[in-house]
Amino acid sequence: MPTTHMVPTRDGIRLATDVYLPDAAGPFPVIMERTPYGRHLTSRSEITAANRTPASRAEIAAGFTAHGYAVVYQDTRGRYGSEGRFVKYLSDGEDGFDTCAWLRDQPWCDGRICTMGLSYAAHTQAALACLDPPGLVAQILDCGGFANAWQAGIRQSGAFELKQATWAYRNALTSPEAEADPVMRAALESEDIIEWFTRMPWRPGHSPLRHHPDYEAYLFAQWTHGAFDAFWQQLGIWTEGFHDCYSRAACVHMSSWWDPYPLTATANYMGLKRAVRGPQRLILGPWKHGDRSDACFGDVEFGRDAPIDAWAGDWTAYRRRFFDHVVKGAKLDEPAVRIFVMGGGSGRRNAAGRLEHGGHWISAADWPLPDADPVAFHLHNDGRLERAAPSADAAPVSYDFDPARPVPTIGGAMSSLEPVASAGSWDQVEAPSFFGCAPPYLPLASRADVLVFQTETLRAPAQVVGPIEADLFVATDGPDTDFTAKLIDVHPPSADYPRGYAMILTDGIMRLRYAEDPAHPRLRTPGEVTRIRITLFPTANLFLPGHRIRLDVSSSNFPKLDVNPNTGEPEGLARRRRIAVNTVFMDAARPSRIVLPLLAV
Repeated sequence: MPTTHMVPTRDGIRLATDVYLPDAAGPFPVIMERTPYGRHLTSRSEITAANRTPASRAEIAAGFTAHGYAVVYQDTRGRYGSEGRFVKYLSDGEDGFDTCAWLRDQPWCDGRICTMGLSYAAHTQAALACLDPPGLVAQILDCGGFANAWQAGIRQSGAFELKQATWAYRNALTSPEAEADPVMRAALESEDIIEWFTRMPWRPGHSPLRHHPDYEAYLFAQWTHGAFDAFWQQLGIWTEGFHDCYSRAACVHMSSWWDPYPLTATANYMGLKRAVRGPQRLILGPWKHGDRSDACFGDVEFGRDAPIDAWAGDWTAYRRRFFDHVVKGAKLDEPAVRIFVMGGGSGRRNAAGRLEHGGHWISAADWPLPDADPVAFHLHNDGRLERAAPSADAAPVSYDFDPARPVPTIGGAMSSLEPVASAGSWDQVEAPSFFGCAPPYLPLASRADVLVFQTETLRAPAQVVGPIEADLFVATDGPDTDFTAKLIDVHPPSADYPRGYAMILTDGIMRLRYAEDPAHPRLRTPGEVTRIRITLFPTANLFLPGHRIRLDVSSSNFPKLDVNPNTGEPEGLARRRRIAVNTVFMDAARPSRIVLPLLAV
């Protein structure tokens, strides 16, 4: 059983902390996880491919204490047993630093501290490491650690990630305040979060979170701060700003293709390498958020090699090997970068009814891969996507974007949006199971507000591995709008999929008012042509012969992201909507394109 301590912070707040010690003489190196999800509660992600029952905190701790580590689990401020008021993300740097200082003062600690944790427990790691606490020697940042939360994680190039709304509602239910107040809890439980998503945007005092003002307040602070100003440059949500003073701890950055944090993982890996901090490693898998021992995500099967267990043994064994390498000098025969490349499967429907897309792991010396060749594929107004540039007189293409009828989210990279939407890959066809879809449930490509560009049928395989960016020349007839981009692997028609299968790989968005300078948004003059760069999440996919590479351009992706009302009103406070006429230019002087990093097969 652990010993529980109330660890004091600099402002007098005390944090509930469980300590597990080896049955031996100390002192010991320490492994710490700081979490808002209950230091004593089992994490759903602590499974292996062989054992689908999640291991408890005590069981995970026992695995490490048996190898000579003290293990510490701590509730973050304002959650479960810890004192104080919860404000998401913004107290974790100083609280983490103060806990490290407390650990170093304990007689059972040998002065060396390792950290680990998934999601929010990765954000807490990056936050404390930005302050370079003494004793920190190793970190495993699993799906988190905000490089720039304005770019990805809370907002995406200005658009607001609505997972923050569902997360706030779900975790308000487990807050100490709701536990202590049966009326508050009953009021929260009475709300239908799915129905509330039909009433966007919410307003302070008129949202499902109105019963818990603290949670409503922090959510609206994120939602209404649009510009990349001092709010977004705070400790805890802007690791990029601290790369030069970050801890010199050895780090593993891990994310995956259906997770909201591959931009975070790659940006921190690259930024900390440039800043010459500690040794950096990067793992990018095919998983959803925290589901690293699975092989099926959405409607797609990625094969027996997809689970991390295929090469790591299991996740606990990998973590122990990494900490032993840093703390004890044990050999670690691991590449700097390990990437799962999706694709190469049969394309058939398996016994479970999922598309067999397959995939395989590759190793690399760095990210982006030095051998990947960035190649521009140009958009043509007849729907072609090809390397050849457009002609001088090619006409632009316009469409009506109605914010009352947004393009529905059908899979992609996200988390915490349940029960409204789920991550993973699906055929881009509307269905009753996806929020916002309506009969006759046709392909998204059939919508007039989705511009579709695709290559000819590939004669040879094309392997895309790395960062993805779309350079577009655009205009709108109003003060503001959004532009989205989705990269899709189009499987050819087959006996199992007579209509083919349009498999989403990655997507991105740009809110037009932030196109030139995120810190100083500017509304548009109607018809003004703007060059924008949409940063899609990185990906890795092998497009087989017979497939097509497809790019969809539109202006919404809801409920993953909030919908631009096209009115220019302040972020998160719009009362009006207008239909925007949006235009994409694709002539020789304004060559819209997507740049794909091609890696030789």
